[in-house]
Amino acid sequence: MSEIKILIVEDEPLIAADIAQCLTNLDFCVSGIAYNTFDALKELEINLPDAILLDINLHEEKDGIDLAGVINTKYKLPFVYLTSHADRLTLERAIKTIPAGYIVKPFDEKDVLVNLEIALHNHAQQHNAAYPGLSLKAINKHLVKALSEREFEILQAIYDGKTNQQMAESFYLSVNTIKTHIANIYGKLEVTSRTAAIAKLRNWI
Repeated sequence: MSEIKILIVEDEPLIAADIAQCLTNLDFCVSGIAYNTFDALKELEINLPDAILLDINLHEEKDGIDLAGVINTKYKLPFVYLTSHADRLTLERAIKTIPAGYIVKPFDEKDVLVNLEIALHNHAQQHNAAYPGLSLKAINKHLVKALSEREFEILQAIYDGKTNQQMAESFYLSVNTIKTHIANIYGKLEVTSRTAAIAKLRNWI
């Protein structure tokens, strides 16, 4: 999959379906839909996403804020709250989990796009700060089939947290062309997601 993978955690199936359609319209890939904490943890174990859209009220003992604590501790993935709750107490609890964004329902596509773009970029910048910059020569010495200069530029953009749309605009290419490059990059790195690609790169540099 060359799209950015998003896990939806939402206990209302109809709302989850609306969120999924919104993500599809924005050229994201829905890695899974979890209607409760148990399902969310299972999805994280078997199909790690690049980011998470997380409802707070899951109508069970543990809510989305509790789940966020697990995400921070074990997975260190960016997550954006998408919730109907904006009261002071909920906000104070949510802020302590350091979310990458906070969207109040009802939402629109622009809210989702902006929050996810910022979330992915900031997460990448924060975590990449502890690592040296990428080098085409250093990466290619690990590969059976070398990356081209264009593929390296796109890999650098992925590493920096850019979305497919942002890369298309930056490189003056179509989104489909970007996806083709990403698929080729994943094949050469022997990975299937951005998260896996970035993890492998960090092991090499």
